[in-house]
Amino acid sequence: MTTTEVQSSKTTNIAQKQVATQPDSALVSSTGRTTIADTVVSKIAGIATREVQGVHSVGGGVTRAIGALRERIPGARVNQSQGVSVEVGERQAAVDIDIVAEYGVSIADLAVGIRRNVIAAVERMTGLEVTEVNIVVHDVYLDEGFDEGPEETSRVQ
Repeated sequence: MTTTEVQSSKTTNIAQKQVATQPDSALVSSTGRTTIADTVVSKIAGIATREVQGVHSVGGGVTRAIGALRERIPGARVNQSQGVSVEVGERQAAVDIDIVAEYGVSIADLAVGIRRNVIAAVERMTGLEVTEVNIVVHDVYLDEGFDEGPEETSRVQ
């Protein structure tokens, strides 16, 4: 190796050591590592979703039905992570949310609001970067007083 190659190699090794010793996020430092469980991120995302006006409920189909039954049991707590699934890495999280929207709300605007609220809450509380928030709207909730039209009369007597 020439003198230039040796110096270049030493510079590269020093740069690699500096990168390895510098923490990449608040969750990894020289004094330790913080691991955040999927359930924590899921619960934060669920609560943040419910805070958005226009979300009737979180969850779809069977999940929502089980949640409704659970809420009727005296002393039972609401499952805040119902209808939310997450994938959590060391520095990033991806969130999938199933919702029922209230009738009359712009679903596109609702999705923007949910994404904004979920990303802000998860990133602020965990330090994880949220890479994506996917939303599935399973249904639209109609108020009980909403008139769906005239009752159909029988065509035969």
